[in-house]
Amino acid sequence: MRLKDEVFVLTGAQGGMGKATVNRFLEEGAYVAALDLNVDSLEKTDRLLPIAVNLTDENLVAKAFSQINSEFGKISGLVNIAGIAQPATSIEQVTLADWDKIMAVNATAPFLTCREVTPYLKEQGRGVIVNISSISMIRPRPGLNAYVASKGAVVSLSQALAIELAEYGIRVNVVNPGPSDTNMLGQFTAKGASTEDTKETIFKKSVPLGRLIQPIDIANSLVYLCSDEAAIVTGAVMNVDGGRGI
Repeated sequence: MRLKDEVFVLTGAQGGMGKATVNRFLEEGAYVAALDLNVDSLEKTDRLLPIAVNLTDENLVAKAFSQINSEFGKISGLVNIAGIAQPATSIEQVTLADWDKIMAVNATAPFLTCREVTPYLKEQGRGVIVNISSISMIRPRPGLNAYVASKGAVVSLSQALAIELAEYGIRVNVVNPGPSDTNMLGQFTAKGASTEDTKETIFKKSVPLGRLIQPIDIANSLVYLCSDEAAIVTGAVMNVDGGRGI
């Protein structure tokens, strides 16, 4: 049990990738605080604490972390999975409201949670943060301009924090998922296009290994990065993408 008795905060816990990660962390012996806007499908147990929270509201984020620390007595790490997609849209048609929403959820929320967890990790002299970015940050697709920018910000923030927090024994890494078989993948489809056709003819065919990435593939990589097996790994960007980034 690689995460035995450690306490991890997982955001985006309601989504496909989030649920798979919650389950894997519990299997590995962790206590999990599962954060999302809606956590109705997650049942509280002695090891699982679902918390409904708007991750773009700094006061609510602070309150959530205080509750987690009070409930479990410590916080060992943070995994930021929460994010939203961008339907393929030419730059001329992206509104400021579109841009602000994508940046708020994909970049500002990880900033707020990273900022909030840091004092807890510093106090114990160790800890780990893993942020989910996207392989599109390395190999962009047309029309995903705001989304790609937001995910690039996640990588830059993570590597800046890896340097800043290393002296405190805190590791910070990034996972870049490739096209993943979740509900979110269909949300990248251009307006009027078939979601299923897009998945098959564009996303699946872009993966050299020949299949979409499954939520469990991402969850397994997160277990590794949060475990002592990755004790010397920080500032890394791990592509879990079936070769899409090559």
